Amino acid sequence: MTDKMLKFVNIGHQTPNKRVVDKRIDDFKEIYDEFINEKAKEQSSRCSQCGVPFCQIHCPLNNNIPDWLKLAAEGRLQEASELAHSTNNMPEVCGRICPQDRLCEGNCVIEKSGHGTVTIGSVEKYITDTAWEKGWIKPIEIKKEKEQSIGIIGAGPAGLACAEELRKSGYKVIIYDRYDRPGGLLIYGIPNFKLEKFVVERRTNLLKKSGIIFKQKMEVGKNIHLEELRKKHDAILIATGVYKPREFDLPGSNLKNIFPAMDFLTASNRKGLGDKVKDFDNGTLNAENKNIVVIGGGDTAMDCVRTAVRQNAKSVKCLYRRDRENMPGSAREVYNAEEEGVEFIWLSSPKKFTGSEKVSSVIIEKMKLDKTDSSGRKNPIPIPDSNLEIKSDLVIKALGFDPEDLPKLFNNSNLDVSKWGTIKINLKSMETNLPGVFAAGDIVRGASLVVWAIRDGREAAIEIQKFLEQKKINKIKAA
Repeated sequence: MTDKMLKFVNIGHQTPNKRVVDKRIDDFKEIYDEFINEKAKEQSSRCSQCGVPFCQIHCPLNNNIPDWLKLAAEGRLQEASELAHSTNNMPEVCGRICPQDRLCEGNCVIEKSGHGTVTIGSVEKYITDTAWEKGWIKPIEIKKEKEQSIGIIGAGPAGLACAEELRKSGYKVIIYDRYDRPGGLLIYGIPNFKLEKFVVERRTNLLKKSGIIFKQKMEVGKNIHLEELRKKHDAILIATGVYKPREFDLPGSNLKNIFPAMDFLTASNRKGLGDKVKDFDNGTLNAENKNIVVIGGGDTAMDCVRTAVRQNAKSVKCLYRRDRENMPGSAREVYNAEEEGVEFIWLSSPKKFTGSEKVSSVIIEKMKLDKTDSSGRKNPIPIPDSNLEIKSDLVIKALGFDPEDLPKLFNNSNLDVSKWGTIKINLKSMETNLPGVFAAGDIVRGASLVVWAIRDGREAAIEIQKFLEQKKINKIKAA
């Protein structure tokens, strides 16, 4: 074992410095400073190089975390970057937005022993950002172009990961996406203070230089039909994600100024990208000088409350029907939001909205936790006669996402979907009931993490390649 590792007894846990609250809430820049070289080496050297790396086991991509931590500790950053990229198509993204406290860092062996976790996400970000800065990350070079082509529907993380893996094997890849920029949720859903847009654009530009073709503003079912794509390509991947907001049926839900989370976040992100956004500019989707109420307890809700703070809201409150310990979002994000002035009203649920034309307040009822439900969390039940009224000029619903009506959306009633509206696939081959049509990411598993979408995209690429190779063999036999 190298003498550069196992320093966790002598060196304490340290994350990169956070920008002071007063400064960071005035802009949308990322809140964490970069590790400097020596600090990254030092924190990497805390890894215990354990025989059973729980960090790797609990990473959906099974990233070789102990190995690239060792390389970083030894100053071998180019090798560390190559190793990180061998299992992950976007390590610089995952280093920024993965909930490490629930995945790799939350399962770090030295964290369990009381020494404080290795700061895996920050080191991953440092390794990859250094690789970009040094010019080590280059476009894919194809030695021999294959004739077969794949059409990918959706330019989010699952589609991008699949496209890159297939392009490495020499296939022609065309990505069809309904939006005007590639990246999906990475561009329009996640705020800059967690993921600055140049990080995503840098990666998608690299894929374009690698020969992957992007066709933006192409909505399948509207601009082109699924059956047309099937005739045009040898295989299809559906990786559209899930964007339909979950709703609640409460009195006053039809009042103005009650919006789904993605409407609010997309307007803010587009504004940050320099777009003209009518509903932001006229104040409709702008939190400035307003009392904001966000309903939900996941990471999307955290994105909304922290965005509202940066838009100079008068007050920002987050309602969640369970307590802090039972919320689905990242504990780190909740802490950051509290630092920035967000008020969390735990064990509360909206009962009705009041106002004449626009919402003016939310009537909430207090909750208590009962028995554990199917999600593994305690079930909230209302406390009788516990109503409270909260003033609100803008309500944001962050209740989660469901799939859109895909058979109807794609103008193809033959595509099988589950009872939840997600696409049915053969779990082994990832193929749908339509021959040569595969599906991956949230459109199969439901709303989930970016890291799971990347994994699904990589696995879909393997299965699509098997399908194409067999198709080629069958063609030769038939000739």
